[in-house]
Amino acid sequence: MNAVAEVKDLRVEIGGRAIVDGVSFQVRPGKVTALVGTSGSGKTTTGLALLGEYPAGARITGDVRVSNGLVGYVPQHPGAVLNPARRVGALLRDIARDQVRRLPRPQRRAAARTRVLHALSVAQLPEGELLLRRYPHQLSGGQQQRAVLAQALLLGASVVVADEPTTGQDALTKRRIVDQLAAVARQGIAVVLLSHDLDVVRALADEVLVMRGGRVVEAAPAEQLWLAPQHPWTAELLAAEGKMDDSPPARDGQAALQVEGLTARHRDGARSSKEAVRIPELTVRSGECLAVIGRSGSGKTTFARCLAGLHREYAGDVLLDGVPLPRSLRARTREQLAAVQYVFQDARAAFDDHRPVLDQVARTAVRLRGAHPREALAEALHTLTGLGLTEELALRAPGQLSGGELQRTALARALLARPRVLVCDEITAGLDTVTRHALLDTLAGLLRDRPELALVLITHDLDAAAAAARIAVLDAGELVEQGPARQVLTSPRHPFTVSLVDTSVRLAAKTPS
Repeated sequence: MNAVAEVKDLRVEIGGRAIVDGVSFQVRPGKVTALVGTSGSGKTTTGLALLGEYPAGARITGDVRVSNGLVGYVPQHPGAVLNPARRVGALLRDIARDQVRRLPRPQRRAAARTRVLHALSVAQLPEGELLLRRYPHQLSGGQQQRAVLAQALLLGASVVVADEPTTGQDALTKRRIVDQLAAVARQGIAVVLLSHDLDVVRALADEVLVMRGGRVVEAAPAEQLWLAPQHPWTAELLAAEGKMDDSPPARDGQAALQVEGLTARHRDGARSSKEAVRIPELTVRSGECLAVIGRSGSGKTTFARCLAGLHREYAGDVLLDGVPLPRSLRARTREQLAAVQYVFQDARAAFDDHRPVLDQVARTAVRLRGAHPREALAEALHTLTGLGLTEELALRAPGQLSGGELQRTALARALLARPRVLVCDEITAGLDTVTRHALLDTLAGLLRDRPELALVLITHDLDAAAAAARIAVLDAGELVEQGPARQVLTSPRHPFTVSLVDTSVRLAAKTPS
């Protein structure tokens, strides 16, 4: 079978440092080629080479060839390719109109709309009519991801580069995306999967390339690699899979954050709104981690944004140490801003790309605590190095850091506020097993070292949720179950929780249906 794309001896240098070094592989129609490795290993740079895109100022050697037309791309951070000023429907219809421009004019509009709705359905966005009217910021991270996937499907590409396509997705949605990408491959389209999620790679991949430090350290058929990894790094990645710590016991400490009768709404138009979240009561205690789980679009991020003052259209109360917080971020005092800190899923979008990350981390201590700039810089560097970043990395601009490095930088920035409550929105999404475990260990260490801190972990990852003390489950905006993590994950009561846990177990154990 002839390759539809080939990469041969690719080397990408920036400032004399090779971020991709001597990578070679072929992509065949109807096959899934997976590139795995830690954040910063060169997966995304290699994948983007198939589109002819490279970092600014990079020196390129080697050869990249693509035959048979277009290459579609589904990025790890979908917000970066969705125009925030245009509704999702307008973005997709522009692509669809190009596909039907040869039809008679009276038929074009209906044909384009049919194509858009079909692409949304295949991309697991069944509420297509509703979502077409929304702007990208009104979608969850998972919904944004699938909207971009719909764009790639509309393009009719012969190769699809999927960069962490299941990032931020719950087990049920992840399973559907696995099935959908498998169906894409069955149609003869080549899929290049860049992923940290070994369950997804196991379910989809025909060939696996393991990358580290810009090099391919091992390449083998998927089944062979799972059964008999040859390189020590491959063995370490596989060994880290599924080894989360047991849930700590629930705390009886002081209630740091309380939610009472919260009902949040989203605007669907100038005069209409839709209920997005309804939580009668929820408490997070000092020294405790509460994991909030549910499907993409279930309201997890909206709930988190209400806590942080980023979504003000809600009724009810959010109380910090028994005192109601203003709904709007702008109405909160400096002390209240510092007390509730938010770490975003898309860390890259939360940074100014023209300033070194060290300066941006230090700025939090200056702005929210009144720290002296020199002392703030020293504290920022100490916090960053404590999270595993070197001083050299701290002096870089955000665009020069990997996703995992930037996520730890975002965590450091929040910690410099010395918060009472830390809200982490899918911060383990898009990270490999080794890096994910290290970040969760860091969060556990923070709770041990700062007993006054309360942590709200928004996550689709049930392994990550298992490391929390308690779990709250959202389904279609409703709080359907809450309790100790071990109880929720081993003896779930609500049918939705049962299906979520069962699907996660099946995905880890089997290939797509």
